[in-house]
Amino acid sequence: MALALVTGASRGIGRATAILLAQEGYTVAVNYHQNAQAADEVVSLIKASGGKAFAVQADVGDEAQVEAMFAVLDEQPEALTALVNNAGILFTQSRVEALSAERINRVLKTNVTGYFLCCREAVKRMGQGGAIVNVSSAASRLGAPFEYVDYAASKGAVDTLTMGLALEVAAQGIRVNGVRPGLIYTEMHASGGEPGRVDRVKSMLPMQRGGQPEEVAQAIVWLLSEKASYVTGSFLELAGGK
Repeated sequence: MALALVTGASRGIGRATAILLAQEGYTVAVNYHQNAQAADEVVSLIKASGGKAFAVQADVGDEAQVEAMFAVLDEQPEALTALVNNAGILFTQSRVEALSAERINRVLKTNVTGYFLCCREAVKRMGQGGAIVNVSSAASRLGAPFEYVDYAASKGAVDTLTMGLALEVAAQGIRVNGVRPGLIYTEMHASGGEPGRVDRVKSMLPMQRGGQPEEVAQAIVWLLSEKASYVTGSFLELAGGK
């Protein structure tokens, strides 16, 4: 089988996706930024189930670190055929009038520049074809007013990257799609200052519940698979109907 890179794979949606890809037969590169212990736990879980995985550290917003990460992938016996751009950050809930340039730029560096850099390096290596899934957010459609407009704007950029790159590389046999999760039970809400956010607002969703990381992972793995062989430049909405 081939090699898959999942960025931000030490927790949440990335973790669930890495585990599921390994079950599908991929060798999984588990990228992490700081939490080596969490990444190693994902690798151990995959190996305990008979899968193949290894951890690779990189801040995806740093060009040199991204290039070093892909150099590690080049040393693997399998060719890279799948990329899941998932690493993302957000900060404490805030109105736009209180945002600093530093915060905005930190969000954009990881959530936008990081996706661009990983797409760039992956496309260079997908000469025999491949698939990329960019993890966006329902916030790109909704704007996340009073909370995370900077994060929402970064995901709007991810959507545009997904559409533009899909058109650029379609003739090369590379498919590029996106998923837009909504309120999912992940640690990211704690980063935003409200660990219990999903439970607070889930009654406002048509489905009356938050989503699980595994539900998003299933959609990502489908988009990477041959079952989605005629799908590119498309988005799956994973937001409980919102």
